[in-house]
Amino acid sequence: MPFRDRREAGRRLAERLAGLRASSPLVLGLPRGGVPVAYEVAKALRAPLDILVVRKLGVPFQPELGMGAVGEDGVRVLNADVLRQAGVTEAQLAQIEAHERAEVEERAARLRGGHPAIPLQGRTVVIVDDGLATGGTARAAVRVARERGAARVVLAVPVAPPETMATLRRDADDVVALETPEPFFAIGGWYSDFSPTSDDEVVELLVRAAAGGVDKEVDKEVDKEVVIPAEGRQLPGHLTIPSGARGLVVFAHGSGSGRHSPRNQAVARVLNDAGLGTLLFDLLARDEEADRANVFDIPLLAGRLGATSAWLLDRDDTRAFPIGFFGASTGAGAALWAAAEPDTPVRAIVSRGGRPDLAGARLESVRAPTLLIVGGRDEAVLEMNRDAARHLTCEHRIEVVPGATHLFEEPGAIAAVADLAARWFLEHLDGTSPPGPQSE
Repeated sequence: MPFRDRREAGRRLAERLAGLRASSPLVLGLPRGGVPVAYEVAKALRAPLDILVVRKLGVPFQPELGMGAVGEDGVRVLNADVLRQAGVTEAQLAQIEAHERAEVEERAARLRGGHPAIPLQGRTVVIVDDGLATGGTARAAVRVARERGAARVVLAVPVAPPETMATLRRDADDVVALETPEPFFAIGGWYSDFSPTSDDEVVELLVRAAAGGVDKEVDKEVDKEVVIPAEGRQLPGHLTIPSGARGLVVFAHGSGSGRHSPRNQAVARVLNDAGLGTLLFDLLARDEEADRANVFDIPLLAGRLGATSAWLLDRDDTRAFPIGFFGASTGAGAALWAAAEPDTPVRAIVSRGGRPDLAGARLESVRAPTLLIVGGRDEAVLEMNRDAARHLTCEHRIEVVPGATHLFEEPGAIAAVADLAARWFLEHLDGTSPPGPQSE
Protein backbone atom coordinates (compact mmCIF):
# COMPACT_ATOMS: atom_id res chain seq x y z
CA MET A 1 0.00 0.00 0.00
CA PRO A 2 1.59 3.32 -1.00
CA PHE A 3 2.05 5.95 1.70
CA ARG A 4 0.41 9.33 1.18
CA ASP A 5 3.55 11.13 2.38
CA ARG A 6 6.38 10.78 4.91
CA ARG A 7 4.24 11.95 7.83
CA GLU A 8 1.62 9.27 7.19
CA ALA A 9 4.38 6.68 6.79
CA GLY A 10 5.75 7.76 10.18
CA ARG A 11 2.38 7.36 11.87
CA ARG A 12 1.97 3.88 10.45
CA LEU A 13 5.53 2.95 11.40
CA ALA A 14 4.94 4.24 14.94
CA GLU A 15 2.02 1.86 15.30
CA ARG A 16 4.35 -1.07 14.62
CA LEU A 17 6.92 0.27 17.11
CA ALA A 18 4.47 0.95 19.96
CA GLY A 19 6.02 -1.76 22.12
CA LEU A 20 9.25 0.24 22.41
CA ARG A 21 7.65 3.04 24.42
CA ALA A 22 8.36 1.26 27.73
CA SER A 23 12.13 1.33 27.02
CA SER A 24 12.20 5.18 26.88
CA PRO A 25 13.91 5.21 23.47
CA LEU A 26 15.66 7.99 21.61
CA VAL A 27 14.52 8.42 18.01
CA LEU A 28 17.10 9.46 15.42
CA GLY A 29 16.09 10.58 11.94
CA LEU A 30 18.50 10.32 9.02
CA PRO A 31 18.49 13.73 7.28
CA ARG A 32 16.75 14.84 5.35
CA GLY A 33 13.90 12.57 4.27
CA GLY A 34 14.01 10.39 7.37
CA VAL A 35 13.30 13.25 9.76
CA PRO A 36 9.56 13.79 8.99
CA VAL A 37 9.07 10.04 9.41
CA ALA A 38 11.07 10.05 12.64
CA TYR A 39 9.11 13.01 14.01
CA GLU A 40 5.87 11.04 13.86
CA VAL A 41 7.53 8.00 15.44
CA ALA A 42 8.96 10.11 18.27
CA LYS A 43 5.60 11.79 18.80
CA ALA A 44 3.77 8.47 19.15
CA LEU A 45 6.44 6.95 21.42
CA ARG A 46 6.67 10.15 23.54
CA ALA A 47 10.40 10.04 22.87
CA PRO A 48 12.99 12.75 22.26
CA LEU A 49 13.98 13.35 18.65
CA ASP A 50 17.42 14.03 17.21
CA ILE A 51 19.24 13.47 13.94
CA LEU A 52 22.05 11.07 13.15
CA VAL A 53 24.39 12.59 10.58
CA VAL A 54 26.48 9.98 8.81
CA ARG A 55 28.71 10.23 5.78
CA LYS A 56 29.87 7.20 3.87
CA LEU A 57 33.57 6.86 3.06
CA GLY A 58 33.64 5.80 -0.57
CA VAL A 59 36.51 4.03 -2.27
CA PRO A 60 38.48 6.65 -4.30
CA PHE A 61 37.92 5.11 -7.72
CA GLN A 62 34.43 3.74 -6.88
CA PRO A 63 32.68 6.18 -4.50
CA GLU A 64 29.45 4.18 -4.34
CA LEU A 65 31.38 1.34 -2.68
CA GLY A 66 31.64 2.08 1.01
CA MET A 67 34.86 1.36 2.85
CA GLY A 68 33.55 2.88 6.09
CA ALA A 69 31.66 5.83 7.53
CA VAL A 70 32.15 8.79 9.85
CA GLY A 71 29.76 10.36 12.29
CA GLU A 72 29.72 13.00 14.99
CA ASP A 73 31.97 12.93 18.05
CA GLY A 74 34.90 11.78 15.91
CA VAL A 75 33.37 8.36 15.31
CA ARG A 76 34.80 6.32 12.45
CA VAL A 77 33.93 2.80 11.39
CA LEU A 78 35.93 0.99 8.71
CA ASN A 79 35.39 -2.11 6.60
CA ALA A 80 38.79 -3.77 6.69
CA ASP A 81 37.93 -6.23 3.90
CA VAL A 82 36.99 -3.46 1.45
CA LEU A 83 40.07 -1.42 2.37
CA ARG A 84 42.33 -4.38 1.76
CA GLN A 85 40.70 -5.53 -1.46
CA ALA A 86 40.58 -1.99 -2.90
CA GLY A 87 44.18 -1.27 -1.92
CA VAL A 88 43.32 2.09 -0.35
CA THR A 89 46.36 3.83 1.11
CA GLU A 90 46.47 5.63 4.45
CA ALA A 91 46.90 8.94 2.62
CA GLN A 92 43.83 8.34 0.45
CA LEU A 93 41.76 7.31 3.47
CA ALA A 94 42.86 10.37 5.44
CA GLN A 95 41.99 12.73 2.59
CA ILE A 96 38.50 11.28 2.07
CA GLU A 97 37.85 11.11 5.81
CA ALA A 98 38.80 14.75 6.36
CA HIS A 99 36.43 15.88 3.63
CA GLU A 100 33.48 13.79 4.84
CA ARG A 101 34.07 14.64 8.50
CA ALA A 102 33.89 18.35 7.67
CA GLU A 103 30.58 17.68 5.90
CA VAL A 104 29.25 15.86 8.98
CA GLU A 105 30.14 18.63 11.40
CA GLU A 106 28.84 21.42 9.14
CA ARG A 107 25.57 19.69 8.42
CA ALA A 108 24.92 18.67 12.02
CA ALA A 109 25.56 22.21 13.30
CA ARG A 110 23.36 23.76 10.61
CA LEU A 111 20.40 21.42 11.12
CA ARG A 112 20.52 21.55 14.93
CA GLY A 113 20.99 25.30 14.99
CA GLY A 114 24.18 24.92 17.02
CA HIS A 115 22.56 22.80 19.76
CA PRO A 116 24.51 19.75 20.97
CA ALA A 117 23.54 16.21 20.02
CA ILE A 118 21.56 14.16 22.53
CA PRO A 119 23.93 11.55 24.10
CA LEU A 120 23.34 7.95 23.02
CA GLN A 121 25.24 6.30 25.85
CA GLY A 122 23.33 3.32 27.29
CA ARG A 123 20.08 4.11 25.44
CA THR A 124 17.74 2.22 23.17
CA VAL A 125 18.06 4.05 19.86
CA VAL A 126 15.55 3.88 17.01
CA ILE A 127 17.12 4.94 13.70
CA VAL A 128 14.48 6.00 11.16
CA ASP A 129 14.69 6.70 7.43
CA ASP A 130 12.01 7.09 4.75
CA GLY A 131 13.06 3.86 3.07
CA LEU A 132 16.05 1.71 2.14
CA ALA A 133 17.47 0.55 -1.16
CA THR A 134 20.90 -1.01 -0.70
CA GLY A 135 21.06 -0.10 2.98
CA GLY A 136 24.62 1.22 2.90
CA THR A 137 23.91 4.46 4.75
CA ALA A 138 21.65 2.71 7.24
CA ARG A 139 24.34 0.13 8.00
CA ALA A 140 26.83 2.91 8.62
CA ALA A 141 24.30 4.70 10.85
CA VAL A 142 23.81 1.57 12.98
CA ARG A 143 27.57 1.18 13.43
CA VAL A 144 28.03 4.85 14.28
CA ALA A 145 25.24 4.64 16.88
CA ARG A 146 26.96 1.68 18.50
CA GLU A 147 30.29 3.49 18.53
CA ARG A 148 28.58 6.41 20.26
CA GLY A 149 27.45 4.10 23.05
CA ALA A 150 23.92 2.99 22.15
CA ALA A 151 22.93 -0.07 24.18
CA ARG A 152 20.36 -1.29 21.66
CA VAL A 153 19.84 -0.22 18.06
CA VAL A 154 16.57 -0.65 16.18
CA LEU A 155 16.43 0.29 12.50
CA ALA A 156 12.92 1.18 11.29
CA VAL A 157 11.71 2.22 7.83
CA PRO A 158 8.42 2.26 5.94
CA VAL A 159 9.72 0.29 2.95
CA ALA A 160 12.78 -1.75 1.96
CA PRO A 161 13.63 -4.74 -0.27
CA PRO A 162 13.64 -8.07 1.58
CA GLU A 163 17.28 -8.86 0.77
CA THR A 164 18.40 -5.55 2.31
CA MET A 165 16.39 -6.30 5.43
CA ALA A 166 17.99 -9.71 5.76
CA THR A 167 21.49 -8.23 5.46
CA LEU A 168 20.86 -5.48 8.01
CA ARG A 169 19.68 -7.95 10.63
CA ARG A 170 23.36 -8.79 11.12
CA ASP A 171 24.06 -5.18 12.14
CA ALA A 172 21.04 -3.94 14.12
CA ASP A 173 19.41 -5.58 17.13
CA ASP A 174 16.09 -5.36 15.34
CA VAL A 175 15.02 -4.25 11.87
CA VAL A 176 11.46 -3.18 11.08
CA ALA A 177 9.90 -2.41 7.70
CA LEU A 178 6.19 -2.02 7.00
CA GLU A 179 6.51 -3.06 3.37
CA THR A 180 9.08 -5.38 1.77
CA PRO A 181 8.01 -5.55 -1.88
CA GLU A 182 9.61 -7.86 -4.38
CA PRO A 183 10.66 -6.87 -6.94
CA PHE A 184 11.76 -3.56 -5.46
CA PHE A 185 12.25 -0.61 -7.82
CA ALA A 186 12.46 2.69 -5.96
CA ILE A 187 11.59 4.15 -2.55
CA GLY A 188 9.69 7.04 -4.14
CA GLY A 189 7.35 4.62 -5.88
CA TRP A 190 5.84 3.81 -2.50
CA TYR A 191 4.82 7.40 -1.79
CA SER A 192 2.06 9.46 -3.39
CA ASP A 193 4.03 12.55 -2.33
CA PHE A 194 7.80 12.05 -2.25
CA SER A 195 8.77 15.68 -2.70
CA PRO A 196 12.21 16.58 -1.30
CA THR A 197 12.53 17.45 2.38
CA SER A 198 14.24 20.79 2.86
CA ASP A 199 16.79 21.74 5.49
CA ASP A 200 14.26 24.27 6.78
CA GLU A 201 11.71 21.52 7.38
CA VAL A 202 14.27 19.45 9.29
CA VAL A 203 15.18 22.44 11.44
CA GLU A 204 11.51 23.21 12.11
CA LEU A 205 10.76 19.65 13.24
CA LEU A 206 13.79 19.54 15.53
CA VAL A 207 12.86 22.88 17.06
CA ARG A 208 9.29 21.73 17.58
CA ALA A 209 10.49 18.53 19.20
CA ALA A 210 12.91 20.38 21.49
CA ALA A 211 10.10 22.74 22.53
CA GLY A 212 7.96 19.82 23.62
CA GLY A 213 5.95 19.27 20.47
CA VAL A 214 6.87 15.59 20.44
CA ASP A 215 6.65 14.45 24.02
CA LYS A 216 3.77 16.57 25.30
CA GLU A 217 0.07 15.93 24.91
CA VAL A 218 -1.94 18.10 22.56
CA ASP A 219 -2.96 21.30 24.34
CA LYS A 220 -6.67 20.80 25.01
CA GLU A 221 -9.16 23.51 25.88
CA VAL A 222 -11.84 20.89 26.65
CA ASP A 223 -11.25 17.25 27.61
CA LYS A 224 -14.09 15.89 29.70
CA GLU A 225 -16.93 13.43 30.11
CA VAL A 226 -20.33 14.74 29.09
CA VAL A 227 -23.95 13.57 29.12
CA ILE A 228 -26.09 14.26 26.06
CA PRO A 229 -29.87 14.43 26.35
CA ALA A 230 -31.38 12.77 23.29
CA GLU A 231 -34.99 11.72 22.84
CA GLY A 232 -35.59 11.08 26.53
CA ARG A 233 -32.27 9.30 27.07
CA GLN A 234 -29.06 10.45 28.76
CA LEU A 235 -26.18 9.34 26.53
CA PRO A 236 -22.64 9.38 27.99
CA GLY A 237 -19.81 10.75 25.87
CA HIS A 238 -16.34 12.27 25.86
CA LEU A 239 -15.73 15.71 24.39
CA THR A 240 -12.24 16.81 23.38
CA ILE A 241 -11.43 20.19 21.85
CA PRO A 242 -7.75 21.06 21.22
CA SER A 243 -6.59 24.65 21.30
CA GLY A 244 -7.22 26.39 18.00
CA ALA A 245 -9.61 23.68 16.80
CA ARG A 246 -10.94 24.13 13.26
CA GLY A 247 -13.99 21.91 13.56
CA LEU A 248 -15.69 19.22 15.62
CA VAL A 249 -16.23 15.62 14.53
CA VAL A 250 -19.08 13.56 16.02
CA PHE A 251 -18.49 9.78 16.03
CA ALA A 252 -21.39 7.49 15.17
CA HIS A 253 -20.44 3.98 16.28
CA GLY A 254 -21.87 0.85 14.78
CA SER A 255 -22.65 -2.75 15.66
CA GLY A 256 -23.35 -1.95 19.29
CA SER A 257 -19.95 -0.39 20.09
CA GLY A 258 -19.66 2.96 21.82
CA ARG A 259 -17.32 5.66 23.00
CA HIS A 260 -14.78 3.09 24.23
CA SER A 261 -14.16 1.62 20.76
CA PRO A 262 -10.32 1.39 20.54
CA ARG A 263 -10.34 1.91 16.79
CA ASN A 264 -12.44 5.07 16.94
CA GLN A 265 -10.40 6.33 19.89
CA ALA A 266 -7.26 5.88 17.77
CA VAL A 267 -8.84 7.88 14.93
CA ALA A 268 -9.98 10.56 17.39
CA ARG A 269 -6.42 11.02 18.70
CA VAL A 270 -5.16 11.65 15.18
CA LEU A 271 -7.97 14.15 14.55
CA ASN A 272 -7.10 15.94 17.81
CA ASP A 273 -3.44 16.09 16.76
CA ALA A 274 -4.59 17.61 13.46
CA GLY A 275 -6.50 20.37 15.29
CA LEU A 276 -10.02 18.93 15.26
CA GLY A 277 -12.36 18.49 18.19
CA THR A 278 -14.05 15.12 18.72
CA LEU A 279 -17.16 13.83 20.47
CA LEU A 280 -17.28 10.09 21.10
CA PHE A 281 -20.58 9.02 22.66
CA ASP A 282 -22.91 6.05 22.99
CA LEU A 283 -25.75 6.14 20.48
CA LEU A 284 -27.65 3.57 22.52
CA ALA A 285 -28.32 3.45 26.24
CA ARG A 286 -27.09 0.36 28.07
CA ASP A 287 -30.52 -1.28 28.29
CA GLU A 288 -31.06 -0.70 24.54
CA GLU A 289 -27.84 -2.40 23.42
CA ALA A 290 -29.14 -5.89 24.29
CA ASP A 291 -31.76 -5.64 21.54
CA ARG A 292 -29.89 -6.31 18.31
CA ALA A 293 -32.66 -4.67 16.30
CA ASN A 294 -31.68 -1.28 17.75
CA VAL A 295 -28.26 -1.54 16.13
CA PHE A 296 -29.96 -1.58 12.71
CA ASP A 297 -32.65 0.97 13.56
CA ILE A 298 -31.19 3.66 11.33
CA PRO A 299 -33.96 6.25 11.93
CA LEU A 300 -33.45 5.83 15.69
CA LEU A 301 -29.66 6.24 15.47
CA ALA A 302 -29.98 9.16 13.05
CA GLY A 303 -32.40 10.87 15.42
CA ARG A 304 -29.84 10.57 18.22
CA LEU A 305 -27.20 12.12 15.95
CA GLY A 306 -29.51 14.99 15.08
CA ALA A 307 -30.26 15.61 18.76
CA THR A 308 -26.54 15.56 19.52
CA SER A 309 -25.81 18.11 16.78
CA ALA A 310 -28.50 20.38 18.26
CA TRP A 311 -26.95 19.94 21.72
CA LEU A 312 -23.55 21.01 20.39
CA LEU A 313 -25.04 24.08 18.71
CA ASP A 314 -26.64 25.05 22.01
CA ARG A 315 -23.39 25.02 24.00
CA ASP A 316 -21.16 28.07 24.38
CA ASP A 317 -17.96 26.04 23.98
CA THR A 318 -19.01 24.17 20.80
CA ARG A 319 -21.56 26.21 18.85
CA ALA A 320 -18.93 28.06 16.80
CA PHE A 321 -17.41 24.89 15.30
CA PRO A 322 -18.41 23.41 11.93
CA ILE A 323 -19.59 19.84 12.49
CA GLY A 324 -18.54 16.63 10.76
CA PHE A 325 -19.77 13.06 11.18
CA PHE A 326 -17.47 10.01 11.37
CA GLY A 327 -19.55 6.85 11.04
CA ALA A 328 -18.54 3.21 11.38
CA SER A 329 -20.60 0.21 10.23
CA THR A 330 -24.31 0.94 10.82
CA GLY A 331 -23.31 4.29 12.31
CA ALA A 332 -22.29 5.41 8.82
CA GLY A 333 -25.80 4.70 7.55
CA ALA A 334 -27.19 6.74 10.42
CA ALA A 335 -24.76 9.60 9.73
CA LEU A 336 -25.86 9.81 6.10
CA TRP A 337 -29.54 9.55 7.07
CA ALA A 338 -29.16 12.42 9.54
CA ALA A 339 -27.13 14.47 7.04
CA ALA A 340 -30.00 14.29 4.57
CA GLU A 341 -32.20 16.42 6.81
CA PRO A 342 -32.79 19.83 5.18
CA ASP A 343 -31.67 21.79 8.26
CA THR A 344 -28.60 19.67 9.08
CA PRO A 345 -25.48 21.54 10.25
CA VAL A 346 -23.19 18.74 9.04
CA ARG A 347 -20.53 19.86 6.57
CA ALA A 348 -18.46 16.71 6.01
CA ILE A 349 -18.86 12.95 6.48
CA VAL A 350 -16.37 10.09 6.69
CA SER A 351 -17.44 6.44 6.76
CA ARG A 352 -15.14 3.64 8.01
CA GLY A 353 -16.18 0.17 6.93
CA GLY A 354 -19.64 1.67 6.82
CA ARG A 355 -23.05 0.67 5.58
CA PRO A 356 -24.10 3.74 3.58
CA ASP A 357 -26.61 1.55 1.77
CA LEU A 358 -28.71 1.60 4.96
CA ALA A 359 -29.51 5.26 4.31
CA GLY A 360 -31.49 4.08 1.28
CA ALA A 361 -33.35 6.70 -0.74
CA ARG A 362 -32.00 9.45 1.51
CA LEU A 363 -28.56 9.20 -0.10
CA GLU A 364 -29.65 11.47 -2.94
CA SER A 365 -30.45 14.25 -0.44
CA VAL A 366 -27.03 14.28 1.25
CA ARG A 367 -25.13 17.49 0.46
CA ALA A 368 -22.12 17.19 2.78
CA PRO A 369 -18.91 15.96 1.04
CA THR A 370 -18.61 12.27 1.85
CA LEU A 371 -15.57 9.99 2.04
CA LEU A 372 -16.20 6.23 2.09
CA ILE A 373 -13.23 4.22 3.46
CA VAL A 374 -13.39 0.46 2.99
CA GLY A 375 -10.93 -2.38 3.53
CA GLY A 376 -9.70 -4.06 0.37
CA ARG A 377 -10.48 -7.51 1.81
CA ASP A 378 -13.94 -6.44 3.02
CA GLU A 379 -15.36 -7.37 -0.36
CA ALA A 380 -19.08 -7.50 0.47
CA VAL A 381 -19.04 -4.11 2.20
CA LEU A 382 -16.91 -2.63 -0.58
CA GLU A 383 -19.56 -3.59 -3.12
CA MET A 384 -22.26 -2.08 -0.89
CA ASN A 385 -20.29 1.16 -0.75
CA ARG A 386 -19.83 1.25 -4.49
CA ASP A 387 -23.53 0.74 -5.01
CA ALA A 388 -24.42 3.45 -2.46
CA ALA A 389 -21.95 5.87 -4.06
CA ARG A 390 -23.92 5.68 -7.31
CA HIS A 391 -26.83 7.34 -5.49
CA LEU A 392 -24.81 10.15 -3.94
CA THR A 393 -25.09 13.48 -5.75
CA CYS A 394 -22.77 15.33 -3.36
CA GLU A 395 -18.98 15.43 -3.66
CA HIS A 396 -17.83 11.96 -2.69
CA ARG A 397 -14.96 9.52 -2.99
CA ILE A 398 -14.23 5.89 -2.13
CA GLU A 399 -10.84 5.11 -0.61
CA VAL A 400 -9.82 1.45 -0.40
CA VAL A 401 -7.23 0.42 2.19
CA PRO A 402 -5.47 -2.57 0.58
CA GLY A 403 -5.20 -5.68 2.71
CA ALA A 404 -7.58 -4.39 5.40
CA THR A 405 -10.58 -6.37 6.63
CA HIS A 406 -13.83 -5.00 8.06
CA LEU A 407 -12.43 -3.98 11.46
CA PHE A 408 -9.12 -2.60 10.10
CA GLU A 409 -7.17 -4.67 12.62
CA GLU A 410 -4.15 -5.17 10.34
CA PRO A 411 -0.92 -3.27 11.17
CA GLY A 412 -1.13 0.27 9.85
CA ALA A 413 -4.73 -0.03 8.66
CA ILE A 414 -6.42 2.15 11.26
CA ALA A 415 -3.60 4.70 10.97
CA ALA A 416 -4.32 4.93 7.24
CA VAL A 417 -8.01 5.47 8.02
CA ALA A 418 -7.19 8.22 10.51
CA ASP A 419 -4.93 10.02 8.08
CA LEU A 420 -7.54 9.91 5.30
CA ALA A 421 -10.23 11.14 7.69
CA ALA A 422 -8.12 14.01 9.03
CA ARG A 423 -7.35 15.22 5.54
CA TRP A 424 -10.99 15.05 4.45
CA PHE A 425 -12.29 16.95 7.47
CA LEU A 426 -9.59 19.62 7.31
CA GLU A 427 -10.33 20.15 3.64
CA HIS A 428 -14.11 20.29 3.94
CA LEU A 429 -14.95 21.73 7.37
CA ASP A 430 -14.67 25.26 5.98
CA GLY A 431 -18.27 26.33 5.75
CA THR A 432 -18.90 25.10 2.22
CA SER A 433 -20.50 21.94 0.90
CA PRO A 434 -20.31 22.18 -2.87
CA PRO A 435 -22.69 19.82 -4.71
CA GLY A 436 -21.68 17.70 -7.63
CA PRO A 437 -20.65 14.08 -7.96
CA GLN A 438 -17.12 12.76 -7.85
CA SER A 439 -16.67 9.06 -8.26
CA GLU A 440 -14.10 6.55 -7.08
